[in-house]
Amino acid sequence: MGKFIADDKLENLRKYKYSAVDKSILSKYVLNPFWTWFVTLWPTWIAPNTITALGLCLVVFNLSTLFYYDPQYLTEKDGAPGPPKWVYFTWALGLFWYQAFDAIDGKQARRTGMAGPLGQMFDHGCDSLNTTFECILSCRALNVGRSWWTVSAEVFAIANFYLSTWEEFHTGTLYLGVFNGPVEGIILLVVMYTITGIYGTSFWDKKFLAVTHLDRLIARHYPELLYHIGNPGLNDVFFITGAVQVAFNIILSYRNVYRARKAQKKYVLSPLGRFLPFLITTGFHLAWLAGSGPLSGKPYQAYLLRSDLFLPFLLFWGVEFAHQVGRMILAHVTHQKFPYWDWSWLLVSVAAIDANAGVLFGSQPLIQRSPKACAVFMVVSMVYSFTAYLRFCSLVIGDITNFLGIACFTVRKRDPVTGEWITSQELESKRA
Repeated sequence: MGKFIADDKLENLRKYKYSAVDKSILSKYVLNPFWTWFVTLWPTWIAPNTITALGLCLVVFNLSTLFYYDPQYLTEKDGAPGPPKWVYFTWALGLFWYQAFDAIDGKQARRTGMAGPLGQMFDHGCDSLNTTFECILSCRALNVGRSWWTVSAEVFAIANFYLSTWEEFHTGTLYLGVFNGPVEGIILLVVMYTITGIYGTSFWDKKFLAVTHLDRLIARHYPELLYHIGNPGLNDVFFITGAVQVAFNIILSYRNVYRARKAQKKYVLSPLGRFLPFLITTGFHLAWLAGSGPLSGKPYQAYLLRSDLFLPFLLFWGVEFAHQVGRMILAHVTHQKFPYWDWSWLLVSVAAIDANAGVLFGSQPLIQRSPKACAVFMVVSMVYSFTAYLRFCSLVIGDITNFLGIACFTVRKRDPVTGEWITSQELESKRA
C-alpha cells in the first residue's frame, strides 16, 4: 500500500517505458562514445542511482566552495575578493563530471537490469536541483552576483526545465534538440568556468562589440545602429542569448505537444493551461524578491536582492522548483492527473504579500518587519522547503521500491517467491 502514491496508480509503474530523442551532434559523435566507454569502468554492483547521487555531490561540493569564499554573493565590482581563480577550474571539472555521471546512469541501469521509473524520477530530481545550483555558480563566475541578471538567469533556467518536463508529460518522450541544455548548455558552462579561471570574472564585463571587433565594422558601415544597440557586456549577451533560447524552446516544445495531442485526438490548447503553476509560483517568488520588506517606507526596494539573504532565497526557490517538477514527473510515470496545486504555494504567497505590505496596505510587514525577522523567516522557509522536498522524495522512493521490489542505492531486487532481497543478477539467474 502506497504512502504517497495511490494504490491504483502504482500499477501504472509497470507500464512505464522511457522514451527519448537526442538530436545533439556533439552528443552523438563526441560525448556518447566517451560515456559508453566510461560506464564500463564502473562495477556492476554499483547502482545507477548511486552514480547519479555522486554526480550531484560534485556540484554540491562546488557550491560549498562558493559559500566558503563568498557567502555574501558579492562581486569584485562590489569590493569582494571572491573565490580564487583555481576554484573556477574545480567548478568546470565538477560540472563536466556531473554531466558524465548523469549520462551513464541510464547505461548502468541497463547493464545491471535496474532500469525503470525510479531511475527516471531520481535522475530528473537531481537535474532539477542542479539547474538552480549551476545558475548560482555561473552568475558568480559571470560577475553579476546580486542583480536582476541573476534572477533572470534563474527564471530562464527553470523555465527551460519546466518546459522540457511539461513536454515529456504530454508526449511521453524527452526531446533533446540539436542544441540543448543537458549537453551543449553544460559544455558551454564548462568552457565559461574555464575562461573565468584563466582571466578572472572581470573578463565578462568587457564589451561584446569591442572584444569581437564588431564595433569598428558597425561604426564604419552602420553608425546609427551602434547608437541604438549600445555596447553590452559579454555577460549581458550571455543572458540575452538565454532569453532567446527560452523563446525558441517554447515554440519547439509546443510544436511537439501539438503534434502529439493531434495524434491522440485530444485538445491542443489545454496543455497551455498547465503553464499556470509555473507562472504563478514564479510570480510569487519575484514579488517576494522585489518587495521592500523592512524598508516598507519605500516601494519595490528589492530588500532580499540587496541583502545577504539573496543566496539562501535562491536555494529556497530552487528546492521549491525541484518539488514542483518532481510532482509533475511522478504524475507522468504513474499516469496521474497534472498536479496544479501544491500547499507550498501558501508560504511563498504569504511571503510575497507580506514583503509588499507597504504598497498593498500602506503598513509595515507583519512578518518581515526587521532585518532580523527577515533572516529568521528565511531560515524557517528554507527548513520547511527542504523538509517537504525530502519527505516527498523519501515517500516516493519508498512506494516505488516496495511496489516494484527494487532497491534504490544498491543493485538488489526482492524475490517475488521468498521475499528475500538478492542481487539483480541472482534473481535473473533464478528466473532463467
